[in-house]
Amino acid sequence: MSAVGTLSHVFPMGARLNEAGALCVGGCDVRDLAREFGTPAYVYAEDDMRARAQGFMAAFAERAERFQVVYASKAFPCTAAYRLFAEEGLHCDVASGGELHLALAGGFAAERLYMHGNNKSEAELRYAVEQGVGHIVADSFDELERLSRLAPGQRVLLRVTPGIKASTHTYISTGQVDSKFGFGLDDVPRAIEAAADLDLRGLHAHIGSQIFELEPFERLAEVLTALGDYPLLNLGGGLGIAYSYDDEPPSVEEFADALLRNAPDGVTVLSEPGRALVGNAGVTLYTVGTVKEIPGVRTYVAVDGGMSDNLRPMLYGARYEAEIADRFGGGTRCTVAGMHCESGDILVEDADLDDPRPGDLLVIPATGAYGHSMANNYNAVPRPPVVFCKDGDARLVVRRETYDDLTLRDVL
Repeated sequence: MSAVGTLSHVFPMGARLNEAGALCVGGCDVRDLAREFGTPAYVYAEDDMRARAQGFMAAFAERAERFQVVYASKAFPCTAAYRLFAEEGLHCDVASGGELHLALAGGFAAERLYMHGNNKSEAELRYAVEQGVGHIVADSFDELERLSRLAPGQRVLLRVTPGIKASTHTYISTGQVDSKFGFGLDDVPRAIEAAADLDLRGLHAHIGSQIFELEPFERLAEVLTALGDYPLLNLGGGLGIAYSYDDEPPSVEEFADALLRNAPDGVTVLSEPGRALVGNAGVTLYTVGTVKEIPGVRTYVAVDGGMSDNLRPMLYGARYEAEIADRFGGGTRCTVAGMHCESGDILVEDADLDDPRPGDLLVIPATGAYGHSMANNYNAVPRPPVVFCKDGDARLVVRRETYDDLTLRDVL
């Protein structure tokens, strides 16, 4: 399957190759973006994110009387993204005091927020209560005690570990019995009793991320409804996306069908997409610095980023595609390496590139989720900017860090 034929599949919606054979995202030639904003850079098609949000809303509206689409913001916690999804009518989940701060700054009304986390500090809980967060998702008996003391009457959901193991990487699997998240099924009755001083509104479960099989989603509602009758049923997220040209994830409509199949009438069903809203909307741009051929072994193509801007390949072996931005296609089997002082700093193990050379602009698609949110300063490398593109116009929504930023917190 050729790369050119799959731009709308792995790359952002509407992405195309222009007359010069260069990638355009949101109507912007990525070569122009690299010249204006530098590399590495995270580039998003704004219309792609809006279209995916609208697609989720439509899919659930066609299948449920009462529903909420809740943006799982850990995938891309950026004030511009929060603002966009708030405008599209979504609710939002936050998993720390910092994400809560960003969501509020991005324009989400506090009552439309769900506060997650398996070990929320007392300070975070106080902050959430003071800001008027709509619901706190309680994850442990210790947290129920804290909440009952700090904020009796607070609206809560109980996070349940449903005992459902999905086919995904261990690091992003959360629904199995052996999990740091939530209450085991046998503990739920006692947790309900422990929440007596709180306003228990419903149950929540999440089985993991980057899941293609639908059967585990079908079982979720059945497991939770057996535990009690509540007005809210949060069935989590986890729908996978296409990272490679061969990936064929389920459609949003198929996902909604599976999630709602066993949901009872009369409840409000919540779903929490994150990666599925932003993953394919973003690409990362890099500049090739060196090409190093080791005869009979491999060819290394080193770029000006790596594990500081995309930790997923190093953390759990995530696989990506790569292309030269104005020479799509293959011919040279390469390993795309990062610039950091680690042998494991490899972005793409087996990339098929068209005669890569120093100075080439390289693009890795499907980096819209967890690139920016996991970005770090390893080797004291400043974090990349975030650029939103729409109708041929590009706007900076997160500036590139500077060397001076690296010393802002130092006490000399």
